[in-house]
Amino acid sequence: MRRGGRPERSLQQEYAAFIEERIEEFKQQISREELLRIADEAVRELDAGAEDQLLLTEVLMLDHVDRLIRQRLNLPTFRRWRTRHLKLRRAQRGPTHWGIDGRSPIVSLAERADLDGQALVVGGGAAPIALYLAAFDWPVVFIDAEVPIVEGLETRAAAESLGSRVDAFVVSLGYWLPDVRPMLSVLDPGALARANPPEREQFLRALLDCTPPGGIHCLMPGTPGRDAITLGPETVKAYYAGWHLERIHDGSGRGLIATRLPVPPSLPQRRSETAADG
Repeated sequence: MRRGGRPERSLQQEYAAFIEERIEEFKQQISREELLRIADEAVRELDAGAEDQLLLTEVLMLDHVDRLIRQRLNLPTFRRWRTRHLKLRRAQRGPTHWGIDGRSPIVSLAERADLDGQALVVGGGAAPIALYLAAFDWPVVFIDAEVPIVEGLETRAAAESLGSRVDAFVVSLGYWLPDVRPMLSVLDPGALARANPPEREQFLRALLDCTPPGGIHCLMPGTPGRDAITLGPETVKAYYAGWHLERIHDGSGRGLIATRLPVPPSLPQRRSETAADG
């Protein structure tokens, strides 16, 4: 599948990313002493096979360490991985794989080929949406204020072979926003409701400023009376003046889709005015 002007990665590239992720996971799980023992083994093997004709460089040694780890992990061949990967990717592009209602507006937004760019997903309640978008080749930035939520998303992304498409950050709303220009921003109303009003306003203002023309904000429906922020006319007008607004509603509550309208082109000066300037 292609989205916009960005080509989809080839299966060979996907496979290389899968192998790299598994090797890096292994390095993080073992002790430093164990990693050094593997490095010593790599040096001995390279020395034994060099026959004074091979210059032992750091890059070569690191590559051999990765090769030894790959052997230990018994990672699948490309052919075996490809069969499993294609089946998994088909499942991942079904919303029910992530517990997402098939009527959710995110289903159609994920497949929009004209939305070419990053996706920003905010809040643990929208974490499954971050992975769903990644399955459709979106490069996703996910933020939440809770460390367990961010770590949980990273763990599942790795298990679903989507880790290379998702960058996750622990961020308190209103204090910092990653350097993004998202074409699609998905907001968990619970995360917004938990921020105090000044922080929430500062975050939303910053998000509006970094959204390019044509970009979309999707404020998912929340639980009425518990985590849904007020979406009255005055609130909407205050944040999204000049945007195209569409209300969304499901059994859990009310939401909003806001699209930033393109900046109209400047009108050319009339010839008489141009001549007068000259």
